Amino acid sequence: MRFIIITGMSGAGKSQAVNALEDIGYYCIDNMPPAFISNFAEICCNSFTKFNKVAIVCDIRGGEMFEHLDESLLELGKKGYQYDLLFLDANDSTLIKRYKETRRKHPLSNSDRLPEAIAKEREVLKGLKSKATHIIDTSHSTSRQFKDRLTELFGDTSENKSIVINILSFGFKYGIPIDSDLIFDVRFLPNPFYISELKNKSGLDAEVSDYVMKFPQSIEFQEKLYDMVDFLIPHYIEEGKSQIVISIGCTGGKHRSVTFTHQLTEHLKDKGCRVFEVHRDLGH
Repeated sequence: MRFIIITGMSGAGKSQAVNALEDIGYYCIDNMPPAFISNFAEICCNSFTKFNKVAIVCDIRGGEMFEHLDESLLELGKKGYQYDLLFLDANDSTLIKRYKETRRKHPLSNSDRLPEAIAKEREVLKGLKSKATHIIDTSHSTSRQFKDRLTELFGDTSENKSIVINILSFGFKYGIPIDSDLIFDVRFLPNPFYISELKNKSGLDAEVSDYVMKFPQSIEFQEKLYDMVDFLIPHYIEEGKSQIVISIGCTGGKHRSVTFTHQLTEHLKDKGCRVFEVHRDLGH
């Protein structure tokens, strides 16, 4: 099990870290009391579902409970649990700017001004920072750069940078899928619905697929579709997207769109992509 404990300065990016780690398959819990960490690690290891990647956030928001984090880390070590301690930091001016932009209250501010609260937090975290296995200063990082750094440290790069591609067939008569990133309309192609022996079959049947693909415009469209998607996916990855939805529609979502959805799925699988094939309206 990969077990990450995230801590550090308030405003340094712990929430962004949780979002980024969730995108690459981690089960994340924010603001866990340190006293629960050891038992939680045991539950994760012995769970029937077997959590392989877990990240938890423990920070100054825990108040007096946070003071026991050192003890919890020692207990983890005694029980033989391996973990990474990720410490997120940023310089004072960056933290002050972020707090002013978000208008959130620093956990230690109370009657103190923001600079004094940040100074207090640095003093409290000084010993913990010295024990960190990874320290990331987010002062000058964009969200994209921060996510890339976390993926580099904790991600599985063998899975095409963890991007998930959902390819969906649908019928325009039942509405356009609202979560689509790309939509392709294949209603310009001859419709198998009007061929009596094909009407009650689907694009997953060879007879329908062969009919749809026997036209020159079908072959040309397929070539252009593959070329477009092959071009776009690396750029989506570069921009940090964790998943995309490619929707292909025809009138009823049963013949032409299903044929192209299945073929595009196979094309991307051959390229090593993580692809899921869904036929939304096949049951209508």
